[in-house]
Amino acid sequence: MADGGPVEHGYPHLETVRAAINALYKRLSYDTVQTFATSVPPVDVAFCDTDDLYPGVQRVAREMVRHYRLPNARMIVGFREMTHAANVELAAGPEYFIELNDRFRSHRRDIGAALAHEVTHVYLHRLDLSFPGTRDNEILTDTAAAYLGAGWLLLDAYREDAASSQKLGYLTPEEFGYVLAKRALVFDEDPAIWFTSPQAYRAYAAGRELAARDSRQPPLTAAGWAGRRRYARDRRHAQDHHSPGAWQPGGVPYRFTPATPDSTEGHGRLRVSFPCPTCHQRIRVPVRGRVRARCGVCRTVLECDT
Repeated sequence: MADGGPVEHGYPHLETVRAAINALYKRLSYDTVQTFATSVPPVDVAFCDTDDLYPGVQRVAREMVRHYRLPNARMIVGFREMTHAANVELAAGPEYFIELNDRFRSHRRDIGAALAHEVTHVYLHRLDLSFPGTRDNEILTDTAAAYLGAGWLLLDAYREDAASSQKLGYLTPEEFGYVLAKRALVFDEDPAIWFTSPQAYRAYAAGRELAARDSRQPPLTAAGWAGRRRYARDRRHAQDHHSPGAWQPGGVPYRFTPATPDSTEGHGRLRVSFPCPTCHQRIRVPVRGRVRARCGVCRTVLECDT
């Protein structure tokens, strides 16, 4: 939790974020991800200073449990002084003990954001889905919260001005915006209307721009002129310099590989692989002009010009 200190910006964890989205689809399946089409509504987690503290906290915790469909989980929430925003004791259940930073006693509007992260920890724990190392596992948790409809609260808790700052979670504001924009493209749900923080909206706009760029990378037909020209040059190089292994030009997400000897594509034909713009699963298609590909993980149909 950045409380008055510097807030990191940009996309330093982008590759881990993309790996987390891919892991979600693989562990949950496309059908299960689709059950999270509706985000946690603001009205259900609203918390004002006049609300009774402990009944209000339990109400918001129950809403998070409902969102993640954890009927046999009970969140017991308390407060104590700590460095981090919150902490959850991951055990066998059904009771899970969550501790919130004492500052939330007087900053109640952000309690929903803190609980979104901690209850997502419980959800992933029950799925037995984790990344090695504390840092990557926390990034997975933030990404899952945002992609599954609860983490917009974490971005909305980001506020920064010349005199003070606050940010919850391990992702940068722009990375939260990126994940929320990826979710919006899948579910056609724009979280921008819920933001109370103008800084959160700007971070979402920045992330949305990067998410849109994922859908305009060659060999997708939506790629721009410059990308198509670079791709054509790289393809000629791959065709003229036969290599027994894969070749990936620098600075681009696609790479070329020769067809296997027993394939039906013919001797010397190339294949190109690239990440799915929705779930970041790598897709391999033959290099033969217009091709329609379907991602086997998230079922996205992609128009390609290889």
